[in-house]
Amino acid sequence: MADPTPPQDPFELFRRLWGPLGVPLPGMAMPTLDPAEVEKRIADLRSVEAWLNMNLNMVRFSIQGLELQKATLQAMRAATEPKKD
Repeated sequence: MADPTPPQDPFELFRRLWGPLGVPLPGMAMPTLDPAEVEKRIADLRSVEAWLNMNLNMVRFSIQGLELQKATLQAMRAATEPKKD
């Protein structure tokens, strides 16, 4: 059963929800005053951004390849169909 009183920290619910899964909540975790830690977080997020961009480009290339394949199949189908006069 859930706690009858709401938590004092408005983000406590999210921390309890995501914490056991090991998913960090950027921006919702306690901010740090250590510049080295901030730089590390920036570097980590830039790495994730680069990885996501790479995957986005792979998806785009896959879509373009499938569109080209579709156009080729349609052209081949149109070329082999008997002409209607």
